[in-house]
Amino acid sequence: MRIRNFLDLMRRWRRYDASLRELGRLGDRELADIGISRSDIQRVAWDNARR
Repeated sequence: MRIRNFLDLMRRWRRYDASLRELGRLGDRELADIGISRSDIQRVAWDNARR
């Protein structure tokens, strides 16, 4: 069970990291177009990783 929890955490972390990189590459105008601000990036990335 612990191994499964660890693997789930690693998968979430990878999704979080990928989302952070993708959103971080966008400009402020592009972020505004999709309805988020630069300060929302970490929250949005984590929400995406938890799915």
